[in-house]
Amino acid sequence: MPRVELATASDRLESAAEATENDDASDRLGELAGQLEELSTADRGPDHGRLARIQSALNDLQSGNGADVADSITEADDAVNEYRAELEGV
Repeated sequence: MPRVELATASDRLESAAEATENDDASDRLGELAGQLEELSTADRGPDHGRLARIQSALNDLQSGNGADVADSITEADDAVNEYRAELEGV
């Protein structure tokens, strides 16, 4: 069963990766997008810890890459939060 919120987050991060002029940030955003894409279709969904690590990385990338990039990262983070709200645990 696809996890729509994680797929949405992946799409937003791909957009952010394409929009930034910072090669390091672009690479990192692309990696995070790939992780979320894999998690969106994996047999077993991610736990809170895995998602928290991804969101921590997003927080690190939030500033210094332009308003459009920051907006896309915020949208991705919001989508992950939507998914996490449905998870049991923490």
